[in-house]
Amino acid sequence: MHELLFFIFAALCVGAAVNLLVQRHPINSALSLVVVMLALAMIYLLLGAEFVAAVQVIVYAGAIMVLFVFVIMLLNAGEEERTAGSRVASLFGIPGVFVLGGVIAWIFLGKTAPQEDVGLGSFLPATRDIAKALFTDFLLPFEITTVLILIAIMGAVVIARREEHR
Repeated sequence: MHELLFFIFAALCVGAAVNLLVQRHPINSALSLVVVMLALAMIYLLLGAEFVAAVQVIVYAGAIMVLFVFVIMLLNAGEEERTAGSRVASLFGIPGVFVLGGVIAWIFLGKTAPQEDVGLGSFLPATRDIAKALFTDFLLPFEITTVLILIAIMGAVVIARREEHR
């Protein structure tokens, strides 16, 4: 049953990611990204990582996506215009897709010996341990990320104000 649910959520995740790329309106893309984040959270639940699933929903599907939608609405972004594309992207992207597909096929279809199970080790951190590490050892990177997000919001406000005054 777990394998079936995994493939359902993986297909939903990939489908929403493709939908994110083909959408012309930024709000629809943001909503597709929310579906990707929720499908990933369900996959984490299937893997037994409840804390990571909760963080995925609260931080990414919640806070970051609200920030994205807020900035999109603040900039009053309409439907995007399609262009012919970049020559560099065509030159490197198309062969890159084939090389990546070949490598993935070689890995999955290769006749390799079965690998040993990978364990998580003897230390399984609790939520308290993660919080202690985040707010002691990693407090500076955490605060720098907060300031960078604040600067991005202020930049969006400045850009919106400039276009409003034109």
